[in-house]
Amino acid sequence: MELRLDHVTKRYDGNDGAAVDDLDLTFPSGQTTALLGPSGCGKSTVLRLLIALVRPDRGHVLVDGRPLAPREIESFRRRIGYVIQDGGLFPHLTAAQNVTLMARYLRWDAARVAARLDELRALTRFPADGLDRFPTELSGGQVQRVAIMRALFLDPEVLLLDEPLGALDPLVRSELRDDLRSIFRTLGKTVVVVTHDVGEAAHLADVVALMRDGRVVQRGPFPTLVAAPADAFVTAFLATGPAAPGAERLAAEPRP
Repeated sequence: MELRLDHVTKRYDGNDGAAVDDLDLTFPSGQTTALLGPSGCGKSTVLRLLIALVRPDRGHVLVDGRPLAPREIESFRRRIGYVIQDGGLFPHLTAAQNVTLMARYLRWDAARVAARLDELRALTRFPADGLDRFPTELSGGQVQRVAIMRALFLDPEVLLLDEPLGALDPLVRSELRDDLRSIFRTLGKTVVVVTHDVGEAAHLADVVALMRDGRVVQRGPFPTLVAAPADAFVTAFLATGPAAPGAERLAAEPRP
């Protein structure tokens, strides 16, 4: 599934500027795109627009080239997996109950639910003995793995993740980052990851869209942004994190 924001503007009541300002941005099918930028630049609003939690004031959200009709929103959302910040698990449900919630609501039979749960547990490297635990009994990394399993349970075409690693300690963060990269490559879905961390964007994404004040300043593979920054803001922001493999070499090469 390809998603596109076609010259979209979104404002919130009480804010002087636009959260998203005349944004024209495509998320190609089968690619991982990182929305990178400082807090308040509009990254999370883009995710909410993509899943129709908020509607644009101007412009259109296109799904495979056409606008989404209001009557299609509910079925469309079932084609999208959404991982919110800090996981968003229901505290009164076990890990397994959180993961299988939508499948049980849709009345999947027990054998199908069990098979899918086992498949995703292996994919996310979640411990089998953790499935019967409640969220407060899980580590931060395990909570995020449960959230990822829940988002993937209905086998969506698109996966949206809002700062999925933001609240984790560095060691757990590094491990889960590597696992996410592997999951994205294995599944081949359209993935959009929101992050303010340069290293995460470099590690996870095929394409990075660096945002500022509701607009995309530059979009492309991370090494290209390093080698040929569009302006001083791109250079300064990328300098806040580690470079992607080979980016130091590319940045040092003379520009054409």
